[in-house]
Amino acid sequence: MLARVLLVAWIMGLLAACAPVAARPVAHEAQETILFLISGDPADEAAYRTLVDAFMAADPTVQVDLLNIPSGGDFRRRLAADFAAGAPPDIFLINYRRYGPYLAAGAIEPVEPYLAHSAQLAREDFYPQALDAFTWQGALQCLPQNMSSPVIYYNRDLFAAAGLDDPAADWTWADFLAAAQVLTRDLDGDGAIDQYGLGIEPALVRAAPFIWMNDGEIVDDPAAPTRLTLDSAASRAALQWFVELQTVHGVVPNAVAEAAESSESRFLNSRLAMLMESRRTTPEFRAIDGFDWDVAPLPQGKQRASILHADAYCMAAAGRHQDAAWRFIEFANTRAGQSLLARTGRTVPSRIDLATTEVFLDPQARPANSRAFVDAIPAVRAFPAMTTWFDIESEIDAELEQAFYGQLSLDEAIRNAEARSAEFFQ
Repeated sequence: MLARVLLVAWIMGLLAACAPVAARPVAHEAQETILFLISGDPADEAAYRTLVDAFMAADPTVQVDLLNIPSGGDFRRRLAADFAAGAPPDIFLINYRRYGPYLAAGAIEPVEPYLAHSAQLAREDFYPQALDAFTWQGALQCLPQNMSSPVIYYNRDLFAAAGLDDPAADWTWADFLAAAQVLTRDLDGDGAIDQYGLGIEPALVRAAPFIWMNDGEIVDDPAAPTRLTLDSAASRAALQWFVELQTVHGVVPNAVAEAAESSESRFLNSRLAMLMESRRTTPEFRAIDGFDWDVAPLPQGKQRASILHADAYCMAAAGRHQDAAWRFIEFANTRAGQSLLARTGRTVPSRIDLATTEVFLDPQARPANSRAFVDAIPAVRAFPAMTTWFDIESEIDAELEQAFYGQLSLDEAIRNAEARSAEFFQ
């Protein structure tokens, strides 16, 4: 822990010492090369390659070098190292939960003035929840290209074989658990589970919707947080229900089973009936030909709630090609640009005028119920806007995972998370 904090402090110190390079007018007849850094699987890379190629065809004065680093951890290490070395990518795609350290170091070039002067884009084009997540100190820092929320991917064939109807739009926590119990089965009678009812990551990003559905909160003041409130009655009850999916009901693979085969792999191989995930898995799941599948909304608690998933294009403050970088970002977020990614199935568009059209709600493409992503938007919430949120969330995740797999009591995990995260609220 101490080593990680010292490493981050060292990198951020170097970032702060890097003087931003002022944007200069660029002669459009001279070709520039910009570096665009992303992290994703092969389907992600193919989708963004299509976008890059379309932009370069439209604007031959800019060469975009796309670099994909599949591992999220490796991506973050590479990004921090490049900034520390004074050679950051011109554009990088990052989740709002991960960009705090770059805000703290002044390493991001705000897109607010670029958007204000754009002839192709307007603030009103985008869902406000996505814009708000990338707004810091009153200025839009990065331009969100997607927004999603988790849904329940489910194997329709396994539901039918078990005599279950497809999940209803208004199903409850009790309905959800009952289905997961019916769908968790020892198929060969050897005493070991062969088919699990549910796959869910033991992390705050998955537990948060249930906390909010139960009238709980994660922090004392979402606008200006000073501490965690996971020990409140409502928050703790939701976490207890979440943890007991594995520790009591056994409908989720335990730590050993998950290490042996991921829940995503089990779903692909028809050995997992339901998976809580965001839109990111859709391109891979569209290749499934062995069974039918669809998506359902999250089960309801006392109220509807979900968690925002959003990535945005950020420009480096020290970038030397900001004009060219903005032209790419601008193109990528036009209706035509976002349509390219929406058709791959990878993203829920951040553009309001696109998310409700057949470009995204394609009746010929799975999932058939893509509208579940759009219908969730009014109830979507984001984690607090803090430069240290990544550290806070990491501390919670480390403790919650141990409670989820029965290695700590929930009360111990909550106490540890509160103690270990306290310094990041200072």
